[in-house]
Amino acid sequence: MNSNTTHPSIPHPNREQALKKARLSAGFPNIVNGQRINSSKSIKISDPVTGEELANVTDTQRDGLDYAVQAAKAALPLWSSKTWNERRDLLANAIQELKAHTDELCTILTAENGRPYSMAQWEITWVLETYVPALFQMELSDSTWNETGVGQITKRYVPLGVVAAISPWNLPFLLSFTKVLPALLAGNTVVLKPAVFTPLTVLRAADCIREVFPPGVLNVISGGDDLGPWMTSHPDLQKISFTGSTETGSKVFASAAPTLKHLTLELGGNDPGIVLPDADPQAIAEYLFQSMFLLSGQGCITLKRLFVHESMYQALTEALISCAQHQKLGDGFDPETTLGPIQNRPQFARIQTTWEEIQRAKAPILYQGEVPSEGAGMFFPVTLLDNPPAEAAYVIRENFGPLRAVIKYQDVDEAVRLANGTPYGLGASVWGRDPESLDALARRLDAGTVWINQHLNPHPNVPFSGHKNSGIGVEFGEDGLKEFCNVQVIANRR
Repeated sequence: MNSNTTHPSIPHPNREQALKKARLSAGFPNIVNGQRINSSKSIKISDPVTGEELANVTDTQRDGLDYAVQAAKAALPLWSSKTWNERRDLLANAIQELKAHTDELCTILTAENGRPYSMAQWEITWVLETYVPALFQMELSDSTWNETGVGQITKRYVPLGVVAAISPWNLPFLLSFTKVLPALLAGNTVVLKPAVFTPLTVLRAADCIREVFPPGVLNVISGGDDLGPWMTSHPDLQKISFTGSTETGSKVFASAAPTLKHLTLELGGNDPGIVLPDADPQAIAEYLFQSMFLLSGQGCITLKRLFVHESMYQALTEALISCAQHQKLGDGFDPETTLGPIQNRPQFARIQTTWEEIQRAKAPILYQGEVPSEGAGMFFPVTLLDNPPAEAAYVIRENFGPLRAVIKYQDVDEAVRLANGTPYGLGASVWGRDPESLDALARRLDAGTVWINQHLNPHPNVPFSGHKNSGIGVEFGEDGLKEFCNVQVIANRR
């Protein structure tokens, strides 16, 4: 998921032709107990570029959730009794089926999310071709040893039960299937709820693979604002794996508490980057820019506050402006588009409110780009703030859009204090040439991941977690797989 990765030239399909091939008219039903389920209540899904309706999806009510949970619960004994290899083989079959539908899924994702087609292709292929091979190399085997006075000890990792996965709108396919796949591999059954703004790609993917698994093993349901709280409080769900805002995460925590559910919460971030005075501005500017504005800045671990030593502030900001001037906001089906719109109207309103606050504060602007003059798209221009107060509310809060702050610092202690001065602790990065200085600086930052001379570069084998208000639990790597298990000890005193 390296933001500095260059993508090969790929054909950008014509919007009209691509959407026709994507079979939008085939519908996007829930997938429950291996069946396609629709209901009389529905939610309209709109294209954030054109404002036009793409499709309708089911607005699942409480009885629909109960049916999905009961199906998952009934499927659990058979699924959990399968061997690790048997489950992995069935998952591999599902992945092959998804690969056969990659173009269709990329088209749907481009349409519902608004990002460039190449970025939709990146998201789906990263899961299928990078994440999955790494996951399939993992296995949580039993370990056995002898303890004096207790006997032979066997430690096992056993499935938790029925897992609820709740994914966000910014990376709907990736952040759904990096929950679903390890949960299933570990022997759990799953009820997945994609975000209300971007459910289409996930629902179509589930439809493609609905016959691969025994009925009830994977259930995917769409719904409105009530569905999430119903899930997090449901007595027959043993775990919640949630990605979203810190504010919503705290509500998930409270809702799950009465039933003592296991939790993995990957929440908001306001990632700092610290550029040391020995860094090469020209060498790092493009990487920094992409780390800030990937997905039009709508990413929890995008770089949001860049701290630059005063001695190189002008050189680096000039290089960043040069990068910004080469961007084009527009339709993801346009091959010249590099950045898409804000995905949904509530988020668009939030970023506009922040911009009004910045204007009232008369904060200086390094650069602000242009937005398309026609159409109904929710576009916000690429914006770089010029050394705003680091403690300003519009800097401290997480800006989920193409609005970033570049801030001067005089010494490293000041940079560390400012970088750590938010409630968040998801990711961070440090940039420079001296390995010892970089390593020492990285260890002073309050973040689950601190990258050196890189940012936004998680790997399937590397644990990913948040500090402070950025989350609870671990994703990715063997540590992430264990989050879907209970530890069982068998103590045999012979």
